[in-house]
Amino acid sequence: MTTAQRSPGRMSRRGQGGGPTAYDFRRPIKLSREHVRTLQMVFESYARSCGTLLTTRLRAVSNVSLISIEQLNYDEYVGALANPTIIGVVTLDPLPGTVLLEIAQSAVMTAIDHMLGGPGGSQPERPLTEVEMPLLRGLMERMLGELRYGFESMVDISPKLKEIEYNAQFLRAHAPGDAVVVASFETKIGAEECISTLCLPFNTILPVLSRTEAIVLSAAERQAKDTALRNLTAGLSAAPIDVAVRFQPIRMRTDDIVDLRPGDVVPLGHATSRPLEVTVHDIVFAHAVPGNQGARLACLVVPSPNENSSKESGRP
Repeated sequence: MTTAQRSPGRMSRRGQGGGPTAYDFRRPIKLSREHVRTLQMVFESYARSCGTLLTTRLRAVSNVSLISIEQLNYDEYVGALANPTIIGVVTLDPLPGTVLLEIAQSAVMTAIDHMLGGPGGSQPERPLTEVEMPLLRGLMERMLGELRYGFESMVDISPKLKEIEYNAQFLRAHAPGDAVVVASFETKIGAEECISTLCLPFNTILPVLSRTEAIVLSAAERQAKDTALRNLTAGLSAAPIDVAVRFQPIRMRTDDIVDLRPGDVVPLGHATSRPLEVTVHDIVFAHAVPGNQGARLACLVVPSPNENSSKESGRP
């Protein structure tokens, strides 16, 4: 088991406590809270499906649950893995980069023993035989199929298992300093428990997360969001605003403005054929001609001069 080698991630299981964590200013965390939440939903869906798959395929009670989501450097991830371990090298077409699916060797041997009709339990540490390797490949390919369903709300991927390795130290899938996103899962197969991991290149997953900023909401969250939108729309519709009708502005010198006295006449230069401007906070949104309604001054909204010009130019 590799539980002791894992450091707390950005997203930890509920109930484990939330103490202070070290922050490295040389490597600022780039995953936003929304990104982590989106990945949490994806990986939790994958974990549930994978647990059901293992129970059905191995005919043994199995469970997979998400523990944490971390952003690490590739060398940090490799340094935390046990040796030997089982690592599947995976591609997620059409996404670029190489993904690693790591499962403890003890869990793999237990799973193979169940597939061959054995009782499971403690297994020896040894390389897989030519008979066992195809069984493992088939099981990992089925698990990767569940990963496709987990990501279907974000992107359509086709996971493909390229090869299986035993030692992460000799596997150079990425440069040592490359940023990766590591999802850790608690995997139980019968009485055997281990920590399995899924390592995705940061540059592969970030563009997908950026395109899917809209987070999948539950029915209650969606209803609350719709209610808030309706309340906001109703409140804005009934909010009073100051509307002004003005002539075309003119420019005056400062000394002319200072010398103004009651009774002075200021030529506006506004053509009589040009409608007035209707504004809100100095933003023109309509045009109108002056008039009155009974004893009140009023204005009649008319098409803007630009609209009239375009209509006239379009006449035959």
